[in-house]
Amino acid sequence: MKVPFFKPSIGDEEKNAVLEVMSSGWLTTGKVTHEFESEFADYVGSKHALAVNSNTSGMILAMEACGVKEGKAVITTPYTFVSTAASAIHLGGDVFFADTEKDSYSISPDSIEEILKKDTGHKVVAIVPVHVAGNLCDMKRINELAKKYSTKENKIFVIEDAAHSFPSKTAAGFAGTLGDIGVFSFYATKTITTGEGGMVTTNDDALASRMTKMRLHGMDRDAWDRYTSDKASWEYDIIAPGFKSNLPDVLSAIGREQLKKAEDFRKSRIEVVKKYNEAFKDCDFLTLPPDGEGNAWHLYLLQIKPEKLDCDRNTFAKELQEAGLGISMHFIAIFHFTYWKSRYPDFTAENFPNAEKHYQNTITLPLYPYMTEEESDFVIEKVKETGKKHHA
Repeated sequence: MKVPFFKPSIGDEEKNAVLEVMSSGWLTTGKVTHEFESEFADYVGSKHALAVNSNTSGMILAMEACGVKEGKAVITTPYTFVSTAASAIHLGGDVFFADTEKDSYSISPDSIEEILKKDTGHKVVAIVPVHVAGNLCDMKRINELAKKYSTKENKIFVIEDAAHSFPSKTAAGFAGTLGDIGVFSFYATKTITTGEGGMVTTNDDALASRMTKMRLHGMDRDAWDRYTSDKASWEYDIIAPGFKSNLPDVLSAIGREQLKKAEDFRKSRIEVVKKYNEAFKDCDFLTLPPDGEGNAWHLYLLQIKPEKLDCDRNTFAKELQEAGLGISMHFIAIFHFTYWKSRYPDFTAENFPNAEKHYQNTITLPLYPYMTEEESDFVIEKVKETGKKHHA
């Protein structure tokens, strides 16, 4: 038996929606995408939602709108996918890295404040917390820090990397609406998918206006407006050298149907999580994933305790893979990559002990909606068998 890392849940609704778009004569960004944006904004309670072709594109748009450029910087975590940090580099900006919390994968507010205290040149214009695996960062504290260290001349924005955290509802609102901007991912393995794609949310009219224009070449009118309004279709202005980040209707059609199922997907994942937690809670060689308010449970991050085993994480993971589990690792800490080590000489594992420990000990187990009992039982069986084999 083999259990994949992830299975997308695509039904006839998504297939029929795509066929409807393909028969409509309009394939690129248009009516269906605008409807998807409106429905997503309503879902999370945001004033604006902008569909984009990836979380990365959305992050670049968000950072640009917040003033990231040469001479400016963002603060983010080394425990994320590289695109979070690379987005600032694409804009000519810099990155300051804050360690994670000791007992979670979330960026440490204390570490953020240490950086802000030293930022006497006011380079930092944005803090970018990452809600790893769907478990939310301490947004209250992070927002307070952004406000505390903002000046009249240099506002510090908060951009949530919410690639893993949909739907993540808290008493304060959904993840992605708790800062100035939220950036979601609809990649193939995310909690809802359009194959490739994402969404940017904000309640700020000025930020929304800037990102909307920069999303499509810096153009002040998109194609749908140009070809469906009474105004001449060939008349438009370019207000800046923008990007090509729009999401086509074909993919938005999938997203609209996935959005309707998002809560059912979440509930189904949580049932698997409960089963995993119950099965692993008494295993003294394992640490269960952190869990806080609004956790979307996009990923199940299981930590081994190397002091209880005669093997390291890589050996443990390799044996799980050989046993038929589609495991992964979230994340390879960014300071292990050649480019980042060469760019920032002090960007080393020794300076980020919490992130390094998480990286060295974490394995991501299969988790997706509608896992069968047989599949989840198989995952549990193989994890326990491997742990028993290597128990010190």
